[in-house]
Amino acid sequence: MPRGGDRDRSKRSSKDAGRRTKKKVCIFCKDHIDWVDYKDVNLLRKFMSDRGKIRARRVSGNCAQHQRDVAVAIKTARELALLPYSQRTMTERSGRGGRGAPRPVVPRVEREVETPVGTGAPAPGAGDAPAVPGDGAAATGDGEAAPTEAPVAADVRAGGDQ
Repeated sequence: MPRGGDRDRSKRSSKDAGRRTKKKVCIFCKDHIDWVDYKDVNLLRKFMSDRGKIRARRVSGNCAQHQRDVAVAIKTARELALLPYSQRTMTERSGRGGRGAPRPVVPRVEREVETPVGTGAPAPGAGDAPAVPGDGAAATGDGEAAPTEAPVAADVRAGGDQ
């Protein structure tokens, strides 16, 4: 009885019989193109999928060297924003959630700003412009700004440590 490695490999299954097709030829070798230009966006798009992925060598038909050159050219064109990294896909939104369960509806609660007890003034941060400490003016009751007295520093030029 033959083992797994000793089987006769000359027989093919019926599903493989129809898949033998002619191998693709590298278009760069066929046309004798010396180098792949990263600025030739129309050529590079032939080697990208509709989602923006680089097509495999067996799909594109490129030889190994030109497949590497195409990949480098596509990556360079992406960095220079000549080609997109990925295509934007539009998905259809169904009524259900992502995993099959309906999305729960959470009620939104509006919060009110509380005023400090005993004053009619709104809480800090609730007004139009917050007070900036240390700006040189103190607020008075009539809405006018009164200058504050700053402590007088010692005159440095008077000769402190000579």
